[in-house]
Amino acid sequence: MVAMRMDKVILKNIRLKGIIGIYDWERSLPQEMIVNLTLFTDTRKAGQSDNIEDCVDYDVLTQKIRAHAESVGRLTLEALAEDLAKICLNEKGVESVIVRVEKPGALASVDSAGVEIQRP
Repeated sequence: MVAMRMDKVILKNIRLKGIIGIYDWERSLPQEMIVNLTLFTDTRKAGQSDNIEDCVDYDVLTQKIRAHAESVGRLTLEALAEDLAKICLNEKGVESVIVRVEKPGALASVDSAGVEIQRP
């Protein structure tokens, strides 16, 4: 039996601002975050029909991701990544997801600190 390879929908560098972090100064002002998503789905039907109803709606999903990340006020990137994975997995046709969340400038001498998770 041959394993089926899933197609990927990629949403790269979703920039947003929200409360994230454990220190008091991190809790007082929204910080920049960058979210990258790789959604594993079967795009064959959408590719044949050319109909948005057969696609993962990137715009709607991005709005959900932005609204959650900008309002939830998580302490850790790990918790936020879990939240975002659940949102993605609730989208029609999404079988699994890779979520990367980064905080630019979180540490001195480091471009960004982040976490990447994969969920079925």
